[in-house]
Amino acid sequence: MTHQTRRRFLHTSAAASAAFGTFTIAGTKASAKVLGANDRIRVGVAGIHGRGGAHINEFAKMDNVEVSYLIDPDSRLFGGKIRQVESIDGNKPTPVQDIRKALEDDELNAVSVATCNHWHSLITVWACQAGKDVYVEKPCSQNVFEGRQCVEAARKYGRMVQHGTQRRSGGARGTLRDIASGKKGQLTHVRGYSPKGRGSIGHKETKSPPAELDFNIWLGPAPEQPYHGNLVHYNWHWFWDTGNGDIGNFGVHEMDECRWIIPNATLPKKVISFGGRFLWNDQGQTPNLQMSIYDYGDVKLIFETSNMKKFDRSRPKTVFAKDSSAEPVEIKHSPDVRDPSGDRGPGGGIFKNFIAAVRSRESTDLDAHIEEGHYSSSLCHLANISYRLGESAGFANKPSELGDDPEIDATWKAFVQTAKDNGVDIKKETFTLGRALTFDPKSEKFVGDKEADALLTRKYRQPFVVPEKV
Repeated sequence: MTHQTRRRFLHTSAAASAAFGTFTIAGTKASAKVLGANDRIRVGVAGIHGRGGAHINEFAKMDNVEVSYLIDPDSRLFGGKIRQVESIDGNKPTPVQDIRKALEDDELNAVSVATCNHWHSLITVWACQAGKDVYVEKPCSQNVFEGRQCVEAARKYGRMVQHGTQRRSGGARGTLRDIASGKKGQLTHVRGYSPKGRGSIGHKETKSPPAELDFNIWLGPAPEQPYHGNLVHYNWHWFWDTGNGDIGNFGVHEMDECRWIIPNATLPKKVISFGGRFLWNDQGQTPNLQMSIYDYGDVKLIFETSNMKKFDRSRPKTVFAKDSSAEPVEIKHSPDVRDPSGDRGPGGGIFKNFIAAVRSRESTDLDAHIEEGHYSSSLCHLANISYRLGESAGFANKPSELGDDPEIDATWKAFVQTAKDNGVDIKKETFTLGRALTFDPKSEKFVGDKEADALLTRKYRQPFVVPEKV
């Protein structure tokens, strides 16, 4: 592989930082070295709080894999995580606050991304350009445009890019292959259900960020804004600039399963989402109860996300209906099937699967290829776009925009009942009825709606720009 090292780009000048946005390295699958079982793979973990701890643990305990960098804007986290690595394999990783400092190391093989959502795609693109393979947490993107750029970067630079929808590697879905192939009958509806009881995040005053936190780096591609304590280190999920709500947090796992069993499903032809942030008079912006409907033509995907304290715990999280009269059937998880198109790659979990693909240089070895991650993540983004363009509506009657479908009727009733069960006064309060949107899956643009198209991407802060051309 030909490397164009750019050590000068890390100099503190604005010009040097901006230069990285156009930094590319020539590389193809054919030119990448196949790493044998005894070759040591050096990994940098970006975002070391929360989920990042699992990344550190999984990579550090593998044979011939070394966690060589810990990357996080908050230096307060370094001490404990360095000790975590040392306790597992004796290696002492290098801590850096700026991902670009790790990417300049020609000996670094891969980056594992567990940052806030708004950083996922930019790190992925930068890492591909720098000749690194990438494991990126779900969702892989903050918006649809970013996900597509991740796919293109992986393809252009011949990089292995795995998406963190680990159910594609875990104990899989016993009848999933037969459902996807049509052996169980004509699929008409797929339903996803992702309840996660939460509470209010309250209000945190704006103030100067902690001295140990490089808040400019933390913001990265997000708009300039004041610091407050609800951003760092978890509640960023509930703000549109940095997160995607629970549909893009935990919900994307069930969303991925739902899309997986729809034959040849990428993105839908139509979408509508409705819900609200009920009862919590707090800083959060994303809904705590959300229903989304995707029209694939022959199949409708119906998805429910709830952060309310009370929900129907008896319902399976993911179900399907094989025809209009069939009772919903839970997708069973079993160890015998990992992929409806056939088992791929070695077992041992999604992190081991990623390392195996890094060694083999075969993207077909990846259980959760970045393009699959892009489509499932984008479903979450499309629902949120519909919701954000919505208008206030009352609970008294099912909106006509939802159409005439028994499964959707049941979804509407579940929405109203969940709101009532959690103390929402449905006679007085309103919900947000999202805009009914038509979408072109090939162009990945909305049809005749410039306002919706504008939310497919975002304005970026220099030099933290996801490029139009990777």
